[in-house]
Amino acid sequence: MKDKLQNVLLSISSKVETNKYLGSIKEAFTMFVPFIIVGSFGSMLNILVSGANGLAQWIPWLSNLSPAFTAINFVTISCMSLPIAFLIGYKLAEKENLPQLESGLIGLLSYLAVCPNTISTVVEGLKDPVVLNGLGAGVIGAQGLFVSMIMSMVAVKFFGLLTNIDAIKIKMPDSVPTGIARSFNILIPIFIIITAFSVGGCLFNTFTGNYLNVWIYNIIQLPLQALANTTGGILVLALVNQLFWFLGIHGGMVIEGVRGPLSAAGLAENISAVQAGGVATNILTRGFWTSFVVVGGGGITLSLLIAIFIFSKREDHKSIAKFSLIPGICGINEPVVFGLPLVLNPIFAIPFILNSVIAAFIAVVATNIGFLTCGVLDCPPGLPVFVTGFISYGIHGIIVQAIILIVTFIIWVPFVLMSNKQAKLEQK
Repeated sequence: MKDKLQNVLLSISSKVETNKYLGSIKEAFTMFVPFIIVGSFGSMLNILVSGANGLAQWIPWLSNLSPAFTAINFVTISCMSLPIAFLIGYKLAEKENLPQLESGLIGLLSYLAVCPNTISTVVEGLKDPVVLNGLGAGVIGAQGLFVSMIMSMVAVKFFGLLTNIDAIKIKMPDSVPTGIARSFNILIPIFIIITAFSVGGCLFNTFTGNYLNVWIYNIIQLPLQALANTTGGILVLALVNQLFWFLGIHGGMVIEGVRGPLSAAGLAENISAVQAGGVATNILTRGFWTSFVVVGGGGITLSLLIAIFIFSKREDHKSIAKFSLIPGICGINEPVVFGLPLVLNPIFAIPFILNSVIAAFIAVVATNIGFLTCGVLDCPPGLPVFVTGFISYGIHGIIVQAIILIVTFIIWVPFVLMSNKQAKLEQK
């Protein structure tokens, strides 16, 4: 049974790693994570200097900085669909051996071509709304995220097919500089792609009454986000993450192609809701994952290290634990995962696979009962335990982290004792 499970998971991992499209999504979101974190800090700083509850009530001048912090959040999180479209096109082009910068631009522009490029606004004193040229929040923000991903990949794939057709290349003399010659080589493919996406988007709107970005958002993104924010959806993600870790495969990287877009969109919608005076409703954000699901490392291995220090009689395990403690406090668990090892270790398999699921369940329950609020701030990875909880969720985040560490410590203890018995049997 174990061999069958191992073969299935290794096969899935191999397919995910070799899939150009999932790989491009994963790499794009990995590159954009620092910008998401900066944007969420911009939102926090804006709240910090606000006049109502922030520092501006004592130092009024600080309220002048509010537009700057709003801009930080706007250019990173509120506009995330645009850079993601570019980055996915850029990374996919790398895998398809296409010009990367041009492909990134094609991905971005093709997405914009299928979206509405006007916005309606009500002007006081006028009966009818005024239509202006511009891009709405549904195009540039989280609502357009999945559409931008799909359109970018389709456009770059189309670009790759067209650039292989010599008949539509404009060939320049050898005396023309290489950069200019390459631009003319891809001129017709770019024209075909942008025209096709623009006409296709227009026709789709004509026959359905909806723009393509709105339709895909309602059909794909909304159901996926709703599923990912259920208790079952979060627990499944945590379980799959740890199953891959058990095989020695970085589970976070395997599921990033799915988790990344969902957590980024969830954070952006939470921030927008709070800024509009509403309530954040998306549980799954990167801050939630870092603070609770993998606190002290995937499988909550920090609790294992503490259990080893207290109960283990194995000098080899204690040596590994000493070496792994500082990284473990900062959520880095590779030293203990590969040093103990936990990979394919039948003694520690159950807690290693299930503890992140249990941690996720505790955090979800805490959110559902109102003890935790849905996150509006992502913390950088690599920060110490309790610091991550405080940054993303305040003092309540620290309390939930402490509960998770205590519960998972209790779960690890019997298996550490079992490991002691195994060592005695091996010595005999």
